[in-house]
Amino acid sequence: METFKISEMAKEFDITTRSIRFYEDVGLLQPKRQGSTRVYHRRDKIRLKLILRGKRLGFSLAEIRELFDLYDTNQSATQLNKMLIIIDTKQAALKRQLEDINVIMTELQIAKNKCHQALNIEASDNQPEP
Repeated sequence: METFKISEMAKEFDITTRSIRFYEDVGLLQPKRQGSTRVYHRRDKIRLKLILRGKRLGFSLAEIRELFDLYDTNQSATQLNKMLIIIDTKQAALKRQLEDINVIMTELQIAKNKCHQALNIEASDNQPEP
């Protein structure tokens, strides 16, 4: 079974070893130990990838832990329904953010166009007359 050191994980995901230890402290990662050395497996690598992706998407560590807990246990209908609620809630929030981003991008493009127009007018005003 392929194993990884904490330094290898940190380098691969471009994060600090301190961040990885923090995720371990809060229960999101559970590497094996060989003496005082942490030994990470493929499962830990996948979980770290999901943690980082979840954070980028706006999930809190508590939400990520809850999703991991729901996934790791025997998935009853109650747990799956709860997971669906969490996913639906996050999808709705991300959709609102995407709409906000699109509005801001449009407004920024309008402002950029106005700046270009002003610069073109200014440039033509500063040209010597023939």
